[in-house]
Amino acid sequence: MTNAVETVTNVAAQVSTQVTNVAAQVTSQVADSLGEQVAQGKEVVQQGMSWLAQNGIKCATNMLMAAAMLIVGGIVVRLLVKAIDKALGKSKRVDALLRTFLCSVASKTGWAILCVIALGRIGVDVGPLVASLGVTGVVLGFAFKESLGSLAAGLMIALNHPFKVGDYVVIGGAEGSVTELNMMATVLATADNKKITVPNSSVWGGAITNFSALGRRRVDLVVGVAYGTDLAKAVGVALEALRKVPGVLTDPAPAVAVGGLGGSEVKINVRPWSSCDDYWSVYSAAYVAVVEAYAAAGIEIPFPQLDVRMKEAKA
Repeated sequence: MTNAVETVTNVAAQVSTQVTNVAAQVTSQVADSLGEQVAQGKEVVQQGMSWLAQNGIKCATNMLMAAAMLIVGGIVVRLLVKAIDKALGKSKRVDALLRTFLCSVASKTGWAILCVIALGRIGVDVGPLVASLGVTGVVLGFAFKESLGSLAAGLMIALNHPFKVGDYVVIGGAEGSVTELNMMATVLATADNKKITVPNSSVWGGAITNFSALGRRRVDLVVGVAYGTDLAKAVGVALEALRKVPGVLTDPAPAVAVGGLGGSEVKINVRPWSSCDDYWSVYSAAYVAVVEAYAAAGIEIPFPQLDVRMKEAKA
């Protein structure tokens, strides 16, 4: 029994000794590691302090100069943009859309130049930055070529003025009144109150029909009269009726002429002129006026009919 107790005591002593040794080793390693890190930290701090002592004033001066350049340059850019906007506003060929676009380009270009100069002032090598921006621009150009095409088409629209907001047009296969015009797309409102957005690349890439550009529109109507009608009388009655229609212009004067022969009528072309705003009201009122005038004058407006003749049977 005594030997067993002594054995256990010896084992416990050995274990305690090993634990103490391991703890001492770990403590020593941790202390060495901390010492190295502290030494490295001191070295970094010393290097930083040394750099600040040598370059701190120069760095601070460059930072202040860069900030001052941005502030003063920003003021100059704003004044320049205002001057450009004022100068463009005096030109009759430059509308609000083009003026806004050119001012935006001038502002962004000015700020880009200022940023490059400021970065160069604080010691940043702007050469690789400019080169990378050029490569990025090429990549983005391929990625957004459709959008860039619409932007270029918007610029051409702004320069050539084929239409403006409020005009009634047919563009890109769509028809309606122009409600919005920007550098990327043209927005139309149809007669049945639908909104159509047409990319400018489609607008400038096809025919543009502007019904409002010239200020006047011709209303083209066709009215049929029966065969055997006094055509000179029919023409005179229609002209007299048009003169009483509100909105019909006297210059150019309305025109009425025989237009062709149909299956059951002689076609009379009735062509009054109106302002663009009065087009649809004149269109409807002219039809009503001519039909009522023909009825009052006893001129028949026929409807399609078929004459059937019976052939007598031979005995």
